[in-house]
Amino acid sequence: MSKMYIVGIGPGSKEYLTEIAVKTIKLADIVIGSKRAIDLLEIGTQKIRLDAKNMEDIIKQSVMMVKEGKTVVLLSTGDPGFSGLLKPVMNLSPDVDIEVIPGISSVQLCAAKLRIPWDDADIVTMHGKGISEEIIDIIDNGKPTIVIPNFKPSELAHFLIGKGIDETKKVAICENLSYEDEKVVKMTLKDILSKDFSYMCVMVIH
Repeated sequence: MSKMYIVGIGPGSKEYLTEIAVKTIKLADIVIGSKRAIDLLEIGTQKIRLDAKNMEDIIKQSVMMVKEGKTVVLLSTGDPGFSGLLKPVMNLSPDVDIEVIPGISSVQLCAAKLRIPWDDADIVTMHGKGISEEIIDIIDNGKPTIVIPNFKPSELAHFLIGKGIDETKKVAICENLSYEDEKVVKMTLKDILSKDFSYMCVMVIH
């Protein structure tokens, strides 16, 4: 029976791929995902590259493939339900038969690295959305704020300081989580202004 699976593949390392994710991917007639996601797998199945520019068209094509009787797997880095592919698929094609296979989010891995019980933290994603002013209302509520920045941590630090947030506020940056070049650094908001991190990072503000 044809179906669309949205499979969470974790933060990037093969070590964080779940067994059910691998089994589900092997069922696919067609696997769709970003270059980073596809490169994680060794499969002979037909593969289609997905990126921000072609996402809407490719999702619509994937829905048509399911209707034509294909089993399609969409690879979603991290977990599909958090800054992943579940929302855009549901927005574009709410009636398609979907099964979601959860994955390990970079937020979970960040919280583990810093030993933060993440049910006691505020979690904010700005990925692909721009800076949200709503963060100002929670930044000083006594809880850690775990943020997936829109692009660079320095952009968010500049915004927060401009809004009057204490520039000496403590911050941790978890960069390239699960990869060989993973880094966890601790500094202040002011320090971040002059630092350059990759887009693959999670920011924790205390």
